Amino acid sequence: MMDSHNQGVRSTANPFKVFIAGGCYSGLAAAINLLDKCDSALDARIPVSITIVDERSGFFHVIGSPLALSSKDYADKCWVDFADVKILQRPDVRFVHGRVQKVDPETRTATILDSASQAEVTETYDYFIAATGLRRVWPVVPQSLTRKTYLLEAGRHIDAVRGSAHPVLVVGGGAVGIEMAAELKMVQPDVQVTLAHSRAQLLSAEPLPDEVKDRALELVHEAGVETLMSHRLVNSTPRPGGDGYDVEFTNGHRMVASVVIEAISRSVPSTDYLPPGALSAEGLVNIRPTMQIASGENADSHFAVGDLINWSGIKRCGGAMHEGRYAGLNIHQLMLQELSSLSEQKHTPEFQELQEIPPMIGLAVGKKGLSYGPEVGMDSGEDVLKLFFEGDLGFRIVWDYLRLGQDPVKV
Repeated sequence: MMDSHNQGVRSTANPFKVFIAGGCYSGLAAAINLLDKCDSALDARIPVSITIVDERSGFFHVIGSPLALSSKDYADKCWVDFADVKILQRPDVRFVHGRVQKVDPETRTATILDSASQAEVTETYDYFIAATGLRRVWPVVPQSLTRKTYLLEAGRHIDAVRGSAHPVLVVGGGAVGIEMAAELKMVQPDVQVTLAHSRAQLLSAEPLPDEVKDRALELVHEAGVETLMSHRLVNSTPRPGGDGYDVEFTNGHRMVASVVIEAISRSVPSTDYLPPGALSAEGLVNIRPTMQIASGENADSHFAVGDLINWSGIKRCGGAMHEGRYAGLNIHQLMLQELSSLSEQKHTPEFQELQEIPPMIGLAVGKKGLSYGPEVGMDSGEDVLKLFFEGDLGFRIVWDYLRLGQDPVKV
């Protein structure tokens, strides 16, 4: 559906303005795929101006977090400042280090709190993409917002684990806890690592077959991690002299741990800048299969992608990049529609539509991987780790898939 927001003919002086909140997997995928289409228009490049706002000053490979908090060498690789994401170093793309405070779909304006100046700035846009994901707690992901403070944060955590006289306790047997415990043990094999989970099975919150959950437990044991199943943490109290923590569980079990890592995600959708009417009861964004927001003012020009959408399936990086790509392609279709409005041959948008996503998972457990999808079933082993994650928890796969290191198109 056309609207009258834009005034005048599109040109480099009056480009389509696209505002992307969030510069991780889905946000970057949206920008890169949209630029591909705008650059390759048959008669002339479509003029576009993209603003990407993120609380972090760089791209952080969230999947790599368990290894980034185990290995200083990997931590250095896992965060790339936006200034070093080569493909987006072009005059029609601007990164803003800040937080989106509010979006007003009716006036198509976004208010940003700039991290450097702490000043509020209001920007107008033609198309908006919400890609801010879920707000995850420490140590599921580092909380630092700049590369320098992130490296200090990760380094302190790694040093604390390395010098442990008692077991390192990881609490929470979801995907993050499993990977964190296994990566710690793999990088620092001399450290005793114990994984505690409140339920009888690992991955208990996920809609996966029992065989997958049972195999995950076997792989954790094969990685050299000890487990305490059906152990719910009551508290962990610092011991006198800084010698670790006294840990107590609801079943009465007690232990001493050098470090306690709570890997219970408690993730909250980062959507408080959107109108409440756009959100589900859980704070996720209700969308159409086109990635457009389901309802509200100017809903056709507002999109949401990645972990913050109210959609089927387990939240995954691959899904986020796929959704970002669809948003980019569909915005391009809307641009073509507007550009054809004055010609005799009107363009009818041909949208990409997201299908229902069945439960599927890829899990890195030390030197082995575990995968499951309803059509292909379960598989595990070193070859599965190589296929899904290679040797760096998927960093190179994502980097190359998004072409983040590719030279930018000259504008």
